[in-house]
Amino acid sequence: MAQTSAQQMRAWRGPALFSYGFRPFFLFGAIWLVLAMLIWLAALGGVVDLPTRFDPVSWHAHEFLFGYLGAVLAGFLLTAVPNWTGRLPIVGWPLAGLFALWVIGRVAVFFSAHLPVLVTPVVDLAFPLVLGGVILREIVVGKNWNNLIVLGMLAVFALANGLFHGEALQGEYAAKGIGLRLGLATAVMMISVIGGRIIPSFTRNWLARTENPARPSPPMQRFDKVVLLSSLLILAFWVLKPFALQTGIALILFSLLHLVRLVRWQGHHTLSEPLVWVLHASYAFIPIGAFALGLDQLAGNPGSAGAQHLWMAGAIAAMTLAVMTRATLGHTGQPLLADRATVVIYLCVFGSAFARLWASVWPHMSYLSGILWLVAFAGFAVTYGPLLLYRKPGKSVDPKG
Repeated sequence: MAQTSAQQMRAWRGPALFSYGFRPFFLFGAIWLVLAMLIWLAALGGVVDLPTRFDPVSWHAHEFLFGYLGAVLAGFLLTAVPNWTGRLPIVGWPLAGLFALWVIGRVAVFFSAHLPVLVTPVVDLAFPLVLGGVILREIVVGKNWNNLIVLGMLAVFALANGLFHGEALQGEYAAKGIGLRLGLATAVMMISVIGGRIIPSFTRNWLARTENPARPSPPMQRFDKVVLLSSLLILAFWVLKPFALQTGIALILFSLLHLVRLVRWQGHHTLSEPLVWVLHASYAFIPIGAFALGLDQLAGNPGSAGAQHLWMAGAIAAMTLAVMTRATLGHTGQPLLADRATVVIYLCVFGSAFARLWASVWPHMSYLSGILWLVAFAGFAVTYGPLLLYRKPGKSVDPKG
């Protein structure tokens, strides 16, 4: 008789942390981001010298985009793919092995100045490549061909990480290089694709449950496909020609398309439920960030770090926290309701993104941004850590969560 996911998790007798993919990667991804921010603030203040081959800014950018986001992607995919394919989740020692690869990658990048040149990129890239192989096997065996697009984006994300390492090894300022732009563009596309599936679905479920007659536009309509194809082309243009005037114009168009898409999802009807409106607010940083980047381009200030952080500290950080909080509640059998601590987490990450935007005008805003960032992610680790460590399989109230 075939096991269910819950039965397989109960059969695992080791640490509860490795009973489902989201547990180790969500918890320690957040913990690592807190530690990395503390180290970054200390380096920014001249208190410590980082033992890495990367310059401090490039290390900071790499560990957020490829370190933290890589962990969250792993947690999300290892949890979602069983739902997509109908196959059992990866639990136990195979999951612990994947997690160990991620941890070793973080250590290798941090101490890369004391390691042979090629060791760090090889060790760091081992994690996304092995993860990709695992996801490919599950999709092929489960014949879930529709989700090969997600695997493709994961492959491009790994390529971007490799390019980032290559630029850093050549002594370039990798934080402004093509590797970071490609990784960031891929992350934005991931949010656009996956967010386009889950946001209208969760919104529809909540509106129906509260007997609100409003309904969002269904996922992946013709308009959505036009937006995604246009976004792919515009982001590719931004990656390859980031300082061209035409790129600025294209980013403004990108912003308008995603704003219209967001409005079609009826987020203004969800303001009484933080777990739902946070998804809409997080997605809003995609058009806001694109507009800011495009406006900077047209104003003759291309490559603004503040505008770019609206995507990084806004769209990516906020959306990952939104997904992690919802998935943790759902998959540990908790009601899908946000408590006050969760709302504080959301408000702090949004505040951090806007504070970082103003840091180009008032440099000390970087410290405020960092403090709010620490409160948000430390708050997640403290509030949701016990749920992630608690051995209770649970059944998601919302299966797509």
